[in-house]
Amino acid sequence: MTSEHHILENLNTAVLLFDEQLCLKQLNPASEAMLAVSARQAVGSAVKELVPADADFVAALQHALDTEEPRTEREIQLHLAHMHTIIVDCTITPLRDGSRPPELLVELFQRDRHLRIAREEQLLAQYNTSRTLLRGIAHEINNPLGGLRGAAQLLEQELDDEALREYTNVIIGEADRLQNLLRRMLGPNTLPHKKVINIHEVLERVYALTQAEAPPEITIKRNYDPSIPELVADPEQLIQAVLNIVRNAMQALGDNSGTITLRSRTQRQFTIGNHRHKLVARIDIIDDGPGIPPSLRDQLFYPMVTGRADGTGLGLSIAQSLVNQHDGLIECSSQAGETVFTLLLPLEKIDE
Repeated sequence: MTSEHHILENLNTAVLLFDEQLCLKQLNPASEAMLAVSARQAVGSAVKELVPADADFVAALQHALDTEEPRTEREIQLHLAHMHTIIVDCTITPLRDGSRPPELLVELFQRDRHLRIAREEQLLAQYNTSRTLLRGIAHEINNPLGGLRGAAQLLEQELDDEALREYTNVIIGEADRLQNLLRRMLGPNTLPHKKVINIHEVLERVYALTQAEAPPEITIKRNYDPSIPELVADPEQLIQAVLNIVRNAMQALGDNSGTITLRSRTQRQFTIGNHRHKLVARIDIIDDGPGIPPSLRDQLFYPMVTGRADGTGLGLSIAQSLVNQHDGLIECSSQAGETVFTLLLPLEKIDE
């Protein structure tokens, strides 16, 4: 591999090379990830096959080829396969080497990707801030609670009247309940016990558990990518995280008929927060329920935030905490008829 090729392979920027017929000659891994195609499938394809129905993009390429002048286009929408659309800034540079036919070097900068990274960084900062705040509050509450409980126990020993002891039992019971609530708000306090696992073992366990719990009106489907490599993780913690989200989806559907889908995919050259990973496992939990109210979407992963009168608001917060311990993240997008919770987990290379 030449040094130029090595640099191209490891660039974050999507780089494509087209010939004078606007057929693709070469693309780097960042382009494969952005356009959701493999080099083997894409090389040799006409640009109209690669990004069908994108007349503005094709016109920009043709204009640069005809004038042999570089140009930059802003906020072009590229319609990819599976009805997926991305927004990119595009730099087009004509290349001519003597008598050889002209070529076009195209660099794509995904605008919505940068917005997603900024949103993820905000989500992680939000989560860390809330955890720090909660730990401080828990410390301040736990100390007087312990004193209150101890005083109630001492008082109980001094009381001969059984009726009066009922009051001290109430104090002790409520102190225990509050301490338990604080522990749950803080989430898991044990380090994950990681080992080599297949993510589909986790999803199958969740599928089996929720199949037993789900009412007849709710259908649970699976849509797996069997090629996802193994990862190093704590299976019990990931089961708990996914299970919390699936149960949340079941509660959102309520007594209505609906479908929950467990979907697994991989994404290459993917950034979680501000860390870039060569390969990431993407687990989507999709339901076709009413969606999440806009007023709740930005606070979903805060403890005690819930849209249900009888909810504790701890399930998603705990799930986020468990996934964060695996250097991952949970994201959510929601509209009426489709809510998607996405678990992103780095797939680091496992040493043989």
